[in-house]
Amino acid sequence: MSEAKPVRVRFAPSPTGYLHVGGARTAIYNYLFAKAVGGTFYLRIEDTDRKRYNEQALNDLLRDLKWLGLDWDEGPFFQSERLEIYGKAAEQLVESGHAYYCFCTEERLQTLEHGYDRHCRDLNRRPAADEKFVIRFKSPADGITKFHDLIRGEIETPNKDLDDLVLLKRDKFPTYHLASVVDDHEMRTSHVLRGDEWISSTPKHVLLYNAFGWEAPLFCHLPVILAPGGGKLSKRKGAASVGDFRDLGYLPHALVNFLSLLGWSPGDDREVMSLDEMIKAFSLERIHPKAVAFDEKKLEWMNGMHIRLLPDSFFADELKKIYADENKCATVATLLKPRLKFMTELPAMSKYFFERPEKCEDEKAYAKYWTQQSPEHIKLIANELEKIEEFNIKNIETAFMKVCEENEIKLGALAQPARLAVCGVGAGPGLWEILECLGKDECIFRLRRVN
Repeated sequence: MSEAKPVRVRFAPSPTGYLHVGGARTAIYNYLFAKAVGGTFYLRIEDTDRKRYNEQALNDLLRDLKWLGLDWDEGPFFQSERLEIYGKAAEQLVESGHAYYCFCTEERLQTLEHGYDRHCRDLNRRPAADEKFVIRFKSPADGITKFHDLIRGEIETPNKDLDDLVLLKRDKFPTYHLASVVDDHEMRTSHVLRGDEWISSTPKHVLLYNAFGWEAPLFCHLPVILAPGGGKLSKRKGAASVGDFRDLGYLPHALVNFLSLLGWSPGDDREVMSLDEMIKAFSLERIHPKAVAFDEKKLEWMNGMHIRLLPDSFFADELKKIYADENKCATVATLLKPRLKFMTELPAMSKYFFERPEKCEDEKAYAKYWTQQSPEHIKLIANELEKIEEFNIKNIETAFMKVCEENEIKLGALAQPARLAVCGVGAGPGLWEILECLGKDECIFRLRRVN
């Protein structure tokens, strides 16, 4: 392939189900590669399997790609709108002797034990009016077909292992093999980056390119993503779709960052990277062929790291969607940001800042920290806090220390019950910061409620 050819890559999913994280990684690699070299990333919807076509799956697919930030330069192109093109291509192969009409019925095919027996290969006749048929490719009976994979090297397949695959079905819809080859040629695809499950199909595609007299794109088959304990990653073994992780509260750029590192390395020790940093570092040479396990704990950590990188104003804006107190939203956002692992935690973690807890909701913390002396201790600190004129972190801490010293109370025996009384939970940001945020009157009110 000429070096002067512009890079054009595609993501070509079938709208039959959810966007699997493996498919998302394929889209990410195509996107990063195109952006890294100033190429084009286009979207093609391979919707010729009408029995499995799902309109909701298509809508979800487009939504999830946009959520990930993988904006395509061209498309989406729909194969179902290009049937005439595929029909002409299949007929072209018949005319050139590289394909043939097959009139075998479904009933006959079901009786065959070892794949199609090439019964119609040498009939050399055209279909009669209204006669049902498929068009099959005339695969070579001997020799080998080889191609170069950019990360796996030379791959050879004996032609005797290849069947006479169907190109055009009885309903005049193309199979994946024909439509994919025709589209990649017509859409000037320079590189095909796809999952390694397609390695066995690539020799068939190479033969099709040769039959048409077209130059094949460069191939790069990506490593499989395994479940943590081994085996295929699936919903049965936990979250497996982009939608799952979005609903769990992951940030899109954290998921993109994590998936990009499942099979690729920037060449240094960096792990937490922005999209621009990944684009600048990306190259196909740094993709490795070995299968890689999906580590959800690592993804959780990475999500937390990306949360820390967001401005405080982002969290404040999220809180403003729930609560009206803009000033408090800004303060609470600053306090909670370092503690968040998921965005979905924000409403529950922030609730006691804006609404008085009716009771202690943390049973474990209550059993651990609340004692018979706790109500009396709460009265002592309430009295001391009431004396403060300037209600700030320094003076709040001084009040707690004074009560502890004068009454021989350990700080934990005073502070933890006070946190339970004010917040209703046993963990969170620093207690002094919480009290300052709530304000003197609100803190005294919540402490005085304790019997």
